[in-house]
Amino acid sequence: MKRRSRTDIAVDILRVAMNGAKKTHIVYEVNLNFNIAQKYLEMLKEKELIKHENGLFITTEKGKVFQEMAKELKL
Repeated sequence: MKRRSRTDIAVDILRVAMNGAKKTHIVYEVNLNFNIAQKYLEMLKEKELIKHENGLFITTEKGKVFQEMAKELKL
């Protein structure tokens, strides 16, 4: 099985959080453990790609743009 890049994991998290998702849902959907998921969520929050509101993580507009750019670069 091929290892995922950091960008792949970040894009997967942003995809799952598009309509809002709890941390547990993100962990299971993206197939991460809680500690690693926490580090990625903190990094995405610092870069303003995701926001945390009412217990849900939601992809921001900046996060949606990043996600689209990452998809295009993969071709």
